[in-house]
Amino acid sequence: MKISIVTATYNSASTIRHTIESVLMQTHKDIEYIVVDGASTDDTIKIVKEYVPLFGNKLKFISERDKGLYDAMNKGIALCTGEIVGILNSDDFYTTTTILERVNNELQNPEIDAVYGDVHYVSSENLNKCTRYYSSKPFCRGIMRMGFMPAHPSFYCRKSCYDKAGGFDLSYKVAADFELLLRILYINKARTKYMNTDFVTMRAGGVSNAGIESHKNIMRDHRRALKTHGICSNFLILGLRYIYKVFELIAGNLIYKKDVPAEICFINIYNTKTTRK
Repeated sequence: MKISIVTATYNSASTIRHTIESVLMQTHKDIEYIVVDGASTDDTIKIVKEYVPLFGNKLKFISERDKGLYDAMNKGIALCTGEIVGILNSDDFYTTTTILERVNNELQNPEIDAVYGDVHYVSSENLNKCTRYYSSKPFCRGIMRMGFMPAHPSFYCRKSCYDKAGGFDLSYKVAADFELLLRILYINKARTKYMNTDFVTMRAGGVSNAGIESHKNIMRDHRRALKTHGICSNFLILGLRYIYKVFELIAGNLIYKKDVPAEICFINIYNTKTTRK
């Protein structure tokens, strides 16, 4: 099956090569790669254009002003022609070369609408140093009332799920991904399967994890999304998520404090130069 991957970029010159090369190195070749740029002023556009010949007709690229990250993702999803759709952020990269192959294999089952797995965070200064491991294994539809969702960068679903649920709601500034997954998973009850797989390596930082004020905004967005869709929740229930996150961080520090194992090490996977001048 064809898998469409959407990457939204804006002034991403320092990281976009890793992202693109991790797509290029995937063993599953029936892909469509869509890069939606927000009119970058650095070398992002130049770098993306370097890779067009390597992808052939599999890379679609647009660059124009937008209303932010979620608007760019909506544009990308609208362009998707693959049966399966996934999002890969411009400062993230696939942890191994077989991620899309494994996604494809799982979604050959017509009884499954979506799959999701794990991600891990690394220091921007040391891509081999795991700072946090986020497992989606405990996820179930019911705990979305507490603000939980599968790791969004690991979420792959059939295009029909987006066609039915719609795109990102731009009125949500930091948690539009949660609100969209709430529609797909909780409201529309998409049939899912957890994959015990580390999908994506993420650099620490980002729109939704940049400090206390950001977490307050996330809490407000979560509460609003749940209320909008008639799902019972409150600040106390949502606050339980942060208690869980404390234990998650402690466990992550105990288990993943050491260097990332070789099989999920960026340097070991992508040590072959694929760029052309």
